[in-house]
Amino acid sequence: MSRADVRGEPVREAEATAPGTVAVPGAVRRPSPLWSLGLLRSELLITFRRWRTLALLAVLAAVPILVGIAVKIETSDGSSLGGGGGGGEGPAFISQISNNGLFLVFTALAATLPFFLPMAIGVVAGDAIAGESSAGTLRYLLVAPAGRSRLLLTKYATVLAFCLAATLVVAVSALAVGALLFPVGDLVTISGTRITYAEGLGRALLIALVVAASLVGVAALGLFVSTLTGSGIAAMATTVGLLITVQILDQIPQLDALQPYFFSHYWLSFADLMREPVYWDDLVKNLGLQALYAAVFGSAAWARFTTRDITA
Repeated sequence: MSRADVRGEPVREAEATAPGTVAVPGAVRRPSPLWSLGLLRSELLITFRRWRTLALLAVLAAVPILVGIAVKIETSDGSSLGGGGGGGEGPAFISQISNNGLFLVFTALAATLPFFLPMAIGVVAGDAIAGESSAGTLRYLLVAPAGRSRLLLTKYATVLAFCLAATLVVAVSALAVGALLFPVGDLVTISGTRITYAEGLGRALLIALVVAASLVGVAALGLFVSTLTGSGIAAMATTVGLLITVQILDQIPQLDALQPYFFSHYWLSFADLMREPVYWDDLVKNLGLQALYAAVFGSAAWARFTTRDITA
């Protein structure tokens, strides 16, 4: 199999091993920055062109549509939606959707963050290395002068790009549906102060970025699991299983001493961006915790991948 079959890009095999010679470990040339950017571009194109990726994004885009239609039907029947404002209680935004469609963005992100978004990230991250191994393409990728560290970093950057894309898909879908089904205009924050619609859009974008950043720990965890097995399906199932397990443990009162260290514990703290002034404590804890998980599991993934015997 040639590299053209693996990446869809013609790469001369002579770049790796000249005819009639034997490849010597450590003798390959150092890749240029442009080559590394080409590898990242190739990974991004392959990831976002997969039907599985497109299906995941379609499901995420459908969640705000379903929520918006459900709220519209409920309010048109004259019923009132329950829920009140509270620190970090993202789903409480649902009671405000009928008054301002921009609140559908906050509600959709709160609804997808506990399960749908991390599940999608877990699928993509879990398949990053294990999927290449099970398809038999991993060793061909390593023929190129990238090195294992650079390849792993490229895979992680691709997963992070998917984190941002998936979050923005939810936010943009919710913004469009909210503007179509409900009135828009100035909105009232959790603290009871009124802000303009333009400022509300700015906070919606900031919240989407915070939600995307909240998933970097899951991305690193999934990448680490992906380096442990040669089966893409097993890596994806294990990552999603760990996500569900942590979510369950985070709801058990007897584990309250451990819960602040679970990567999902401060996920809904993005609701504090809708306070006036913004309450930063839990937001900073969330971002710090994600950075810690990214450092720990990213290092573990690097240690595993750089010492792993690649046979497929």
